[in-house]
Amino acid sequence: MDPRFLPHNSHLADPGRFEETDPQLRHLAGRPLQHRSSLLDRLPASVPGIYSLGGGRQTGKSTLLKQWMADRLRNGVPPAAIAYFSGELIDDHHSLLLHMEEHLAAAPEEQFNYLIVDEVTYIRDWDRAVKYAADAGRLAQTALMITGSDLAFIQDARMRFPGRRGDATVADFHLYPLSFREYLMLDGRVSELEGHLEQPSRIPAETVDAIYSAFARYLLHGGYLTAINDFAEFGAVRNSTLATYSDWIRGDVLKRGRREPYLREVLGAIVKRYATQVTWNSLAADLSIDHPRTVADYVALLERMDAVVVLPALLEDKLAAAPKKARKLMFSDPFILHAVRAWLAPQNNPFERQILAATQDPAWASRIVEATVASHLHRFHPTYYIKAQGEVDVAYVRGGRFWPVEIKWTSQLRPKALKQIARYGNGAIWSKDQRTGAINGVQTLPLPIQLLLVGE
Repeated sequence: MDPRFLPHNSHLADPGRFEETDPQLRHLAGRPLQHRSSLLDRLPASVPGIYSLGGGRQTGKSTLLKQWMADRLRNGVPPAAIAYFSGELIDDHHSLLLHMEEHLAAAPEEQFNYLIVDEVTYIRDWDRAVKYAADAGRLAQTALMITGSDLAFIQDARMRFPGRRGDATVADFHLYPLSFREYLMLDGRVSELEGHLEQPSRIPAETVDAIYSAFARYLLHGGYLTAINDFAEFGAVRNSTLATYSDWIRGDVLKRGRREPYLREVLGAIVKRYATQVTWNSLAADLSIDHPRTVADYVALLERMDAVVVLPALLEDKLAAAPKKARKLMFSDPFILHAVRAWLAPQNNPFERQILAATQDPAWASRIVEATVASHLHRFHPTYYIKAQGEVDVAYVRGGRFWPVEIKWTSQLRPKALKQIARYGNGAIWSKDQRTGAINGVQTLPLPIQLLLVGE
């Protein structure tokens, strides 16, 4: 193996100490809170094929893959049957194919192999190497896992390798930041709630208080484990953690041939119009960018990078997006919002002066909560908002129908603002109130508890 890859393949020297010597696993072990993604139980065990793992920057894809390698070693897989390559160190498909063939040639005969190529999109024409290896029968006994931070590469894999993906039921995986439920799982509190979430009135009052307190913390650090651990250790998200994410997002955008001044303007426009209705024309009118199509292209790139969620209006009769209506733009996690704001308007103490200030401001807190709900639903269902005679904050499609949800993170609910949601028999209000109830015939439910049910 090329010596450049050895730091990420320390299992070849001493498999028993892999979790101590691997850089990602050693770093994770040193933090107060550690997360094991449920994806680990779904990644391939012994079914050959071409698999993909997508997700935004800093969500922990590399750490997840190292945990998968450690699991394979514990299950008796020979160390020589596992290899991890970083795409950032491989120039083109010729080099990729050479590394793949060297690993497979050195692997034990008749042994099922695990081959990981992390951040494959850094490699020029990477798909040509994978296609050649598959067509030549090199991957007949191999699970090839490719990863990327641009979700378009998953679509590329589906289109470019028809009939070569293997027989696994699921070949494409998506790693998100920790959901609110996963965050609660870090301290084991979710297990106390099993069987009670759908009947909030049965949850003890002290447990409900704890859930609301945890949700308030989640709005500060989001689902990024580094930020979560910062808060656990220091009571704040460190400036360096915020800068690391903003540096990644800027770097990835620039590598795709975009301009930093335009990126700054587009991100600033998203923050300014956060979770409100916008059109490409209205955004472009406030910017130096000449054409609305350019604004749309930048937003589409940020969406592919899993940084932004675009919420279209719903065509209720077709359960599809209304292409001519305005959209809502928001970040896919509270931490991304905080990191972007810290980059756009640098402060000496961004945690206190921007993050705490935003979550304590009623208008900003409402927008952050709405975006958090929308991004959680977006992970599991087609998600929209409703623009009719009135507006409904979120509507998701499940079971052949849409489910409208109004988000009210204020102390008082005004019946006048709920006219549209009251038109639907299956509508619900997710509110700040810890009790269930009803307004104008619409059920009100405690928002953080409902968020724990998303995806169940």
